[in-house]
Amino acid sequence: MFPEKFLFGASMSGFQFEMGGSRESIDDKTDWFVWVRDIGNLMNGVVSGDLPENGPGYWDKFKEVHELAKEFGMNAMRVGIEWSRIFPSSTKDVAVNVVREDDKILEVDVSEKALEILDEIANKEAIERYREILSDLREKGFKVIIDLNHFTLPIWVHDPIAIRDHKETNALGWVSSDTVVEFAKYASYIAWKLSDLVDLWATLNEPQIVSSLGYIFFRSGFPPAVFSPSWYVRSLYNQMQAHARAYDAIKKFSEKPVGVIYSFTWVDSPGEDQKIIENAMYFNNWYFMDGVAFGKVLNEERPDLKKLDFIGVNYYTRTVVSGSNVPLNLEGWKMFFKTLPGYGYACDPYSLSNDGRPTSEFGWEIYPEGLFKILLALKERYDLPMIVTENGIADSRDILRPYFLVSHLKAVEDAIERNVDVFGYLHWSIIDNYEWAQGYRMRFGLAEVDYSTKTYHPRPSMYVFREIINKRTTLDFSRYLRSPYIVWKE
Repeated sequence: MFPEKFLFGASMSGFQFEMGGSRESIDDKTDWFVWVRDIGNLMNGVVSGDLPENGPGYWDKFKEVHELAKEFGMNAMRVGIEWSRIFPSSTKDVAVNVVREDDKILEVDVSEKALEILDEIANKEAIERYREILSDLREKGFKVIIDLNHFTLPIWVHDPIAIRDHKETNALGWVSSDTVVEFAKYASYIAWKLSDLVDLWATLNEPQIVSSLGYIFFRSGFPPAVFSPSWYVRSLYNQMQAHARAYDAIKKFSEKPVGVIYSFTWVDSPGEDQKIIENAMYFNNWYFMDGVAFGKVLNEERPDLKKLDFIGVNYYTRTVVSGSNVPLNLEGWKMFFKTLPGYGYACDPYSLSNDGRPTSEFGWEIYPEGLFKILLALKERYDLPMIVTENGIADSRDILRPYFLVSHLKAVEDAIERNVDVFGYLHWSIIDNYEWAQGYRMRFGLAEVDYSTKTYHPRPSMYVFREIINKRTTLDFSRYLRSPYIVWKE
């Protein structure tokens, strides 16, 4: 059974959901807005050609989405704030007190005077709309989880086209430690303006994905698509610092928990070589998390980074690895594994993995055991409260989602019975969304979006989710815990 106060809900970001409809819904000041319409990216198939301004329209129709969530029994919602909406132009001239040692940002003190100056240059209409969104959630009885950064950066912070094309620019994104300072200003301002409406704070979403897809696995479609292991290390390090300095800023205005949202993956290896598994687990899961949970980055001690009240767990599938003959040197640490195709994220769409497991429309293997295993591993390593902040499947036909939902919620239920402190489950997502470089092809919603009319239509799996919420257990749905292919044959 799920506990009495367990949170059931859904997660959304800003960029992927807000646009569509009015001119006011369009946010054209982000790196991703520029990235997905760049002619070079379009001609080379780096991005889909779909444009975010044609999205599901949450900016204008948030009340409908919230009412839908309430109708289906949800009591929590994670929403994103877009930095570029709040500060479409630079905040670099706003003076704050920074304690730094070279690229180590040890402290950022944003004074009341600095906040007042930030308020003068902030987009007041955007702040007011976010207040309306959060107030509506509160009025409908939801717990509100705010995520301050979900991949996108203001274009004045990160110019991915200039970086990709090797042009001179100061807008280096997370590669620059100056971004840590600007993020602290932004976090401080948001906490100053909105803390009365927030129950849980998340500073960053999936920092390792931003760094690894931007600077190592550069064919993913993520900006700036430059292979640079040193920039990977630097960008991840600066995101650790950004989290810590944002944590400090938020705590000046709010006593509510502050955490980070991270994309975890369970690691398996056909040869069960423990050294290879540990190497891949460290790269995928522990490198960043050890920094913000322990204040330890490889052999460097940074106690000022140890700032974490809870862990937001994003989980989609596992990773299967073997040894690599060409290790990658990441400034003092070597990555000596390679990912095997046919498992985890590396499968064909709507097929079977090499283990005979069904795969999503994205080609991601359904592996609910991995969620159970990673929750136990997180308890053992960090022993902090956790909330599943993303878990979902691209499945436009809704043929796999019922099985996916039941099996993964059962994994959470089993982890709780093993005394793992998981206090909520947020599905990705309540409605379909703009899936980054993939555009609108990948349908993650419990409700289908008709993009021509901006209307939302519950899929069958949404009713399954409601029943599990009402019964507070997956027990009555045990039939779905077998592979759907087996169920259908019966």
